[in-house]
Amino acid sequence: MSETELLPAGTRAPIGESRPGAEWWRTAVIYQIYPRSFADASGDGIGDLPGITSRLDHLVSLGVDAIWLSPFYRSPQKDAGYDVADYCDVDPLFGTLDDFDALRSAAHERGIRVIVDLVPNHSSDQHTWFQAALAAAPGSAERARYMFRDGSGPNGDLPPNNWESVFGGPAWTRVPDGQWYLHLFDSTQPDFDWSNPEVQEEFRRILRFWLDRGVDGFRVDVAHGLVKTDGLPDHLPEIDADSMGGHDEAPYWGQDGVHEIYRDWNRVLAEYDGDRALCAEAWLPTVDRTAEWVRSDEMHQAFNFPYLMTGWDAAAIREVISESLRAFPAVGAPATWVLSNHDVVRHASRLALTAENPQGHGIGPSSPGKPIADVGLRRARAATTFMLALPGSAYLYQGEELGLPEVVDLPDDSREDPTWFRTDGERYGRDGCRVPIPWSADAPAYGFSPTGAAWLPQPAEWAALARSAQETDPESTLWVYRTLLAVRRAEGLGAGTLEWLDGYGDDVLAFRNGHVTVIANAGTTPVDLPAGTVLAASEPFTGAELPVDTAVWLVTA
Repeated sequence: MSETELLPAGTRAPIGESRPGAEWWRTAVIYQIYPRSFADASGDGIGDLPGITSRLDHLVSLGVDAIWLSPFYRSPQKDAGYDVADYCDVDPLFGTLDDFDALRSAAHERGIRVIVDLVPNHSSDQHTWFQAALAAAPGSAERARYMFRDGSGPNGDLPPNNWESVFGGPAWTRVPDGQWYLHLFDSTQPDFDWSNPEVQEEFRRILRFWLDRGVDGFRVDVAHGLVKTDGLPDHLPEIDADSMGGHDEAPYWGQDGVHEIYRDWNRVLAEYDGDRALCAEAWLPTVDRTAEWVRSDEMHQAFNFPYLMTGWDAAAIREVISESLRAFPAVGAPATWVLSNHDVVRHASRLALTAENPQGHGIGPSSPGKPIADVGLRRARAATTFMLALPGSAYLYQGEELGLPEVVDLPDDSREDPTWFRTDGERYGRDGCRVPIPWSADAPAYGFSPTGAAWLPQPAEWAALARSAQETDPESTLWVYRTLLAVRRAEGLGAGTLEWLDGYGDDVLAFRNGHVTVIANAGTTPVDLPAGTVLAASEPFTGAELPVDTAVWLVTA
């Protein structure tokens, strides 16, 4: 297929009904927007909903099918909006409900669907329910909405168990009357008690509120954490365990009771016309366990975190892909591929780290094994090229289309992640992947904000990575992404099938999807390519050999 035959990057199916088995979310490329770091229209240095609306045409030209908005709800912002005080209103930092409606309408007019974040494991401690719980007595209906417990020890002055917060420190905080409440995250984020029918009904109401406003789905935060093992038994993860679970069989992650919650939510979404989707953030030890979240009557997508956490190693990547394409189709679901998000070190840095770095720890000035920048960008482009040819859905994180690395050298006094504070600076946390993205090389704050303000400082080297600097460079990361998304859509790769190809060596990944051959060189020497026409490549190259840390799509002769 010649380049002139490709569908335009902005061509999408109309938003509306689809055939069972051909729903949009099965093959979509979904772009995560972290609202406070995407685009600031107000000039206060924090991104907002009008800013997102003003940049939608960038996403049209990029070629994505949908956007996922991280939380923009009313919040004290102790955890960047993941501490929600009112699930049915917009925080003034980000705008108003009218601004949300305008954004949704503008996105739908452009053929882009809108997914919003939902945070059901915990609320803010400023939520009216929690304030009522603090004012009420032990054993009251108000306290029954959260995980309040009596303490242990002779006088109840010890926590109910030894659980630790994901952000560091104890997972329990004591209130003046002596009881304790559970917070798997910050002390300002008390966990709901999902055995309470009142909590279940409240979230049905919240789902319907946003469905009535026209959202196309929900990304569900900590989807594996809502139900805790009866009796709340003691448990401590390994000292270097990933913060959200993954390989840890904890009594607060991945309990069987969560599945009935999502079956209930599935029925709520089925009340609405069109294909509304639920996507699980569920950090689980295996692909098979992850697939349990997307059985036909539960959620529709689950981030493939085992894939995300796999290093740049051909054998390991092939194994996790093979397991994924066995497990997810077995329950009637697509695989949902992802390499970066707002909680992990950006893959342009993560794939070139020179020391172990558990998820959630982040990297900073004193971290061992800092990334090798040029190696990281080259591997990131190759990894994305390989991922976007896989059958299923894929998620991108804002700024990765510009090749943004993790920001390592943030000043200590600029950091905001609660992980940094709760570990007394031992863990840097996630601020490095949340720095506001650059739009214009020669504008204040690189075009992020008209006043030059930015809630986290942007590094000087980002001028060369700004969208304006890449727009006219056909070899830029931006143009690699645009080309990949256009070819992916034209060739129907998301709805295709994978056939592994052998004979290229142990350090090479190769498969065929339809009539497109995909090859990635994760080794240390160039590899011979079959004769054919190149459709897309992660790096420009000449000749019949694929360079190291490069991936290519081609139609073989």
